[in-house]
Amino acid sequence: MKRSAVIFFQMVIVLVGIVVFVFLVRFPLTEGRAANLDGFRIYSDPFILYGYAASIAFFVALYKAFRLLGYIRQNKIVSSGAVSTLKSIKYCAMVLSVLIAAAGLYISVFHNKEDDPAGFLAICIAAIFISVVVAITASIFGKNLGKVMDKRFGNDLTN
Repeated sequence: MKRSAVIFFQMVIVLVGIVVFVFLVRFPLTEGRAANLDGFRIYSDPFILYGYAASIAFFVALYKAFRLLGYIRQNKIVSSGAVSTLKSIKYCAMVLSVLIAAAGLYISVFHNKEDDPAGFLAICIAAIFISVVVAITASIFGKNLGKVMDKRFGNDLTN
């Protein structure tokens, strides 16, 4: 892969991280319940704090994807560091999908009877689907990369 393409993808990852961070800071201020609350009460809401805690897995996965692209840029994709980075991305995606599912279950069970949680639940389902796809993809790439490393290591021993 060309160096410029890898740098472009790294910049996209940084941009996604910035956009998600701004969304996490700005969204609680625009929520309907926040109209009559001060800043401390808005950001100390348990569900908002849960969202921030769950976003840690997302940001760790973004960082690991950035590192994986660094391995690609350095032509070190067939290395144990790349395999462990893919495993970390897989685990972060699995944790994120479980945390999103827990949030969706909480909202579906304990929502205000006057509110309609269908939009939130649809977003939860889409996010879970994306997280599971990322976890499966990282797992497949990690296994294939491990097989390539085993073959390369085996060839190095026979030469």
